[in-house]
Amino acid sequence: MLSPSAEEALLSTHVTSEVSELRGANVFVITVPTPVGPENKPDLEPLLNACDAVAAVIEAGALVIIESTVYPGVTENICGPRIESRCGLSTMKDFKLAYSPERINPGDSSRGLDNVVKVISAQDDDALERVSAIYSKVVKAGVFKASSIGVAEAAKVFENVQRDVNIAAVNELARICDALAISTKEVLSAAATKWNFLGFSPGLVGGHCIGVDPYYLAAKSISAGYVPKLILSTRELNESMVEFVSDKIVNLLNLKKIAKFCRIGVLGMTFKENVNDLRNSKTIEVINNLTAHDIEVVVCDPVVDASLAGNLIQAPLVNLEELRDLDALLVMVPHDEFRQIGIVELLRKVRNDGIFVDIKGIFDSGLLPEGMTYWSL
Repeated sequence: MLSPSAEEALLSTHVTSEVSELRGANVFVITVPTPVGPENKPDLEPLLNACDAVAAVIEAGALVIIESTVYPGVTENICGPRIESRCGLSTMKDFKLAYSPERINPGDSSRGLDNVVKVISAQDDDALERVSAIYSKVVKAGVFKASSIGVAEAAKVFENVQRDVNIAAVNELARICDALAISTKEVLSAAATKWNFLGFSPGLVGGHCIGVDPYYLAAKSISAGYVPKLILSTRELNESMVEFVSDKIVNLLNLKKIAKFCRIGVLGMTFKENVNDLRNSKTIEVINNLTAHDIEVVVCDPVVDASLAGNLIQAPLVNLEELRDLDALLVMVPHDEFRQIGIVELLRKVRNDGIFVDIKGIFDSGLLPEGMTYWSL
């Protein structure tokens, strides 16, 4: 979400899918995704394709800024040579490289391009000043000039590594608390009374950033001769939460003796609340795990594109009004619409002896009728 001043600065924007129309530009900003492929290896193909597009139209004096999340060395050791090999120009002599990672938080209207400090870096001081002048026009929060492109690349990927590690810590706590039959939410509330306690909560870690970017730093680290134990074990633990949640739900159904011929409603299937992004959504994996147990599952998500979502799950998409007479209701992604409806209305969709799963623990479990089972991470 941009402020009015930032929007005004972008009024002259022209959107095109024709690379030839970029000819004559002297600044190129590359913001393509950087996914992982088989065995979680970095997949730079989208980035390399973007470099090829730039190479087709670049002219001497141009500046190429990479915003995609990468491991240290990609901008100068991969992107630069790729462009050079396809255009005949040379970095530093004919064009210069810069790196300025994006810091957008999907679904968060309070933190956008203009009010979050922008990390910038470039091959030399002259290029850095050009980058600073460009971003300073729209980023009112200011810019931070990293000492090198490698530092900026590492800083961006580590931002997501740090969050991944902290979520893994509370996910492990959630599994311990589940084994001990105590409330994770209550433990975290008590711990949060200490002044330096970090307020993370357990959950499924998906999406195209936190669930992906740590593999980039890990891959580079391994190639340099160091195996990053914490990063990799963090990824393993957070990935394992899909199986843990799926198994827990099936076990709850078995305890109620309704694992067969039961009907489950699932609220939300995106990778996080209030966004329509389905990429690497762990909720989708949970849904497909449940349908593999021959459980009837129906899914409701008011923010997704039904034509895209329907191809990803083995369950029908329905409207909220169609959810009724359920043996279990799973609040997997707490979109604002679900929060506004409230737990009392949601509970009317479940049999009194059924199950209410509140993955992130956002509702008051004390409002459940006697005989209904509640579970959250």
